[in-house]
Amino acid sequence: MDELVNKLAGLGVAGLVLVGLVATSSYAGAVAITTSLAILGGPFGMIGGAVALTLIAAISSAIAKYGVETLAKSVVKKLKESGRSEASIIQEINSFPMITNGLRSQLREYVRQV
Repeated sequence: MDELVNKLAGLGVAGLVLVGLVATSSYAGAVAITTSLAILGGPFGMIGGAVALTLIAAISSAIAKYGVETLAKSVVKKLKESGRSEASIIQEINSFPMITNGLRSQLREYVRQV
């Protein structure tokens, strides 16, 4: 059990995602892992699932290193540099369901400053 926990800790958030998928599948053993990767990969199958887990690991590592606010502001800055209007960026910020109202207001203010 400790060996499994150590390996999952090395995978971080991606490991937790995989464990969650395996736990909710109706299969056991290697079939559960194969099915979970295929579900996560969507039309790209197991390889897509492995790529998705890699992306999850990279993104969660960046969030842990820099913080959500810094990454979100960097994205807003790139959107402005690419020619998106303030109104369209603010509309997108307002419609995004997974951020807090505090972060939403900080990002709207940042859009106006940049």
